[in-house]
Amino acid sequence: MKINKQDEYGLRILLRIARGNAQIGLSIPQLSELEGMSQPYVGKIARMLRLAGFVESTRGQKGGYVLAKSPEQIIIKDVISSLGGNLFTKDFCDQHSGEIKFCTNSVDCSIRSLWTILQYTVDKVLANISLNDLIGNEGDAREKLDKIIASKLNLEQFTS
Repeated sequence: MKINKQDEYGLRILLRIARGNAQIGLSIPQLSELEGMSQPYVGKIARMLRLAGFVESTRGQKGGYVLAKSPEQIIIKDVISSLGGNLFTKDFCDQHSGEIKFCTNSVDCSIRSLWTILQYTVDKVLANISLNDLIGNEGDAREKLDKIIASKLNLEQFTS
């Protein structure tokens, strides 16, 4: 999976909001300062998260962003998908056909099978991780994620 800066920053903003005060929320200037991003970029990502239903915004001098759902209900696969971070989509082959209009391997492509199974596996992992699993510090998150991988997905724990 290719993680782009929009995916990374989207998750960072969402985590920052989740760790903040649930009643007051965080404004774009606050998020910008805390995460070291420009205000226009924070605004763009916050809008995407709002349109996807992960955050709500309040207007006014004390306005800001708060979670629209509990952290347990926000699934990381859904967040990444809303930010556009899928590795393989149905139109992927059309975008990589080379100099001709249709891919020469469009009928029989073993590489397409690889990307499909890889996307399926990534989706399966991310579908089992909620925002709540990431709220703690890195050590706590790693412990939770290792347990998810081991128990729900029947995979060995990942090692650094």
